[in-house]
Amino acid sequence: MRVLLVEDDRMIGEAAEQALKDAAYAVDWVRDGVSASDAIETGEYELVILDLGLPKQDGLTVLERMRSRGDTTAVLIVTARDGLDERIRGLDLGADDYLVKPFAVGELLARMRAVLRRQCGQAVSLLTNGILQLDPVTKEASCGELVCRLTAREFALLQALLTRPGAILSRQELETRIYGWNEEVESNAVEFLIHAVRKKLGSDTIRNVRGMGWMVDRNR
Repeated sequence: MRVLLVEDDRMIGEAAEQALKDAAYAVDWVRDGVSASDAIETGEYELVILDLGLPKQDGLTVLERMRSRGDTTAVLIVTARDGLDERIRGLDLGADDYLVKPFAVGELLARMRAVLRRQCGQAVSLLTNGILQLDPVTKEASCGELVCRLTAREFALLQALLTRPGAILSRQELETRIYGWNEEVESNAVEFLIHAVRKKLGSDTIRNVRGMGWMVDRNR
């Protein structure tokens, strides 16, 4: 799952970026409002983690412009501004949640999961198609009686597929959801991850559609 991190503080940004990667998110990190707006307009993200006190363009302006052009990407504001009026304005402009610095990484990840569940219309965090089940909290996957722990990238791959059961995702679409801007992607990386997941959960868990990509079956 791809996330845009908008944070101008280097120390906070580096810590958040690493925590998100450890939690199996593909992360792109920008440090000012103009770069954030450019990335949002040209990229495809499931979530934007948005600081407010940004150079070049304020975070609330970034958010307002997103919503004014109909962009419904989930936005989690993370900022040191803790005034009630500021929180109300951010939420009224279209933010999905608001987290005040300093924060615990565990709470950030939990709020991200909650926002993403709402975006997908889900009441619980588990992703399933009736055959496979994926737990974003424990990073465990199950198929029948098989239960296993996935690596971060195996998890990201299966999460991308289970978020849209029945949809065929191309190699490029999967790479976009697994790897960030600065991460090197080998030519057979997706096939390698699919092979690893099939080895753990069964050869029929992920289906190849020749010439198009891969999919998991639609919810049953």
